[in-house]
Amino acid sequence: MRRLKKEYRDLEGRDLAAACVRIAEDAKAEDLVMLDLRGIAGFTDYFLIMSGRSTRHVQGLAQALEEELSAKRANARSSEGLSEGLWVLLDLGDVVVHIFYHEQRTFYDLEGLWHDAPRVDTTALLQETASLQGSVK
Repeated sequence: MRRLKKEYRDLEGRDLAAACVRIAEDAKAEDLVMLDLRGIAGFTDYFLIMSGRSTRHVQGLAQALEEELSAKRANARSSEGLSEGLWVLLDLGDVVVHIFYHEQRTFYDLEGLWHDAPRVDTTALLQETASLQGSVK
């Protein structure tokens, strides 16, 4: 097993989620929603849900996430749906990323299904993690 780079070795779920948000925003993901599932679900801490404008964009978002996280040696445990591009799921352990083509997102309505989960302000999350990283250096 490859060792994680030092700066990513102790990534907690929130930090990993913030990294995913940053990558998704850079790749022009639409309608990002992060749900805090801690205490609600035992299989992950966060859901990151986003939409792509087309099936190709959905695939591109998934590839951008996988490539950048792989470069940090934080690989997805599993992924589903990449070839179709309608709904891609990336299981990163503490974070599960759902990338939907907009029609599929409406149909599955994960936000409605997990309505009890608090939403995380992704802008505040990025600011918080950036300030923490700045204070560690």
